Amino acid sequence: MIRSTTKTLTAAAIAACLALPASAADPGPTITQIQERGSLLCTSHNGSYLGFAEVDDQGKWSGFDIEMCKALATAILGDPEALQLIPVSWAQRFPALQSGDIDVIIKVTGWTMSRDTDLGLQYSRPYFIGPTNILVRSDLGATSPEDLEGGVFCINAGTSIERIVADYMGARGISYEALNFEKAEELRAALYAGRCDALAGFGPFLAATRFNAPDPEGFTILDAVLALEPEGIAAREGDDGFIDVINWMMSALLMAEENGITQANVDEIRANPPSASVERLLGASPGVGERLGLSDDWAYTMIKAVGNYGEIYDRTVGENSVYKLPRGKNHLWSNGGLLYSLVLD
Repeated sequence: MIRSTTKTLTAAAIAACLALPASAADPGPTITQIQERGSLLCTSHNGSYLGFAEVDDQGKWSGFDIEMCKALATAILGDPEALQLIPVSWAQRFPALQSGDIDVIIKVTGWTMSRDTDLGLQYSRPYFIGPTNILVRSDLGATSPEDLEGGVFCINAGTSIERIVADYMGARGISYEALNFEKAEELRAALYAGRCDALAGFGPFLAATRFNAPDPEGFTILDAVLALEPEGIAAREGDDGFIDVINWMMSALLMAEENGITQANVDEIRANPPSASVERLLGASPGVGERLGLSDDWAYTMIKAVGNYGEIYDRTVGENSVYKLPRGKNHLWSNGGLLYSLVLD
């Protein structure tokens, strides 16, 4: 009898909780500060990181990471231009976040245990799945990392690539010399000038580096994948409300792609949503913003400003860009990739 009463009370308590309306969330200190300031302080690069953060002669930024900064600024402030892009090096990105010089790191930053536990960082779900590859001079005739025994590797200083190369080559007993460079421009110049036999790095960056070489045919990307690294958006640890917004921003971009919602048709679909979840996503019914401390139309406004995940990918590094990079593991799960949206209930 006691057991039965306990079950009844538990069921009643659960039912009561489920019946409660969604309450307005505390957006947390970072979002509050961003809203009061009127702009998001997001990472750019000390120079150009091809495909992800590029700056032209007029100082205009473009690239995949820049678009994600714009998406986040739009989600929080309703305007993709409510954004200050702060140039930082790879090594500077973590101190800049810890000191408050930036609000967030969106800079193809690998999610590693040491960064997660030792640097006071909190990561979002991965927004890009990045392979680590090796770009070699074609005249070496190398077809595998073993063929580079005793060679000179150009590597971006202050990145996880240093550790990945050391682990991979060390485990196979392959000796090499590392030349570390702080700036991507210096690294590419050294490679093009023949100071390095190979360049280890983020696969898309290597493809862009080869594309921009004086003689693209003079370089080859080896088939070997040294590691597959999840790239996350990093914020200061302890601000769960900010990470919630970042995760749902990413999920909204993917959910839009899954449902065929684009920058061009988002108004039409919002007026006639095909499902209850899409209706919630686009703010046609209330609640999707209140629970995050945002306006209910935040996802609609973001998609109208920057498009869905696939549109961002295609115009920055994919088929509609100069780099023509296949999406590979960055496809939706339904297309053989690893990316998927969360459940919007």
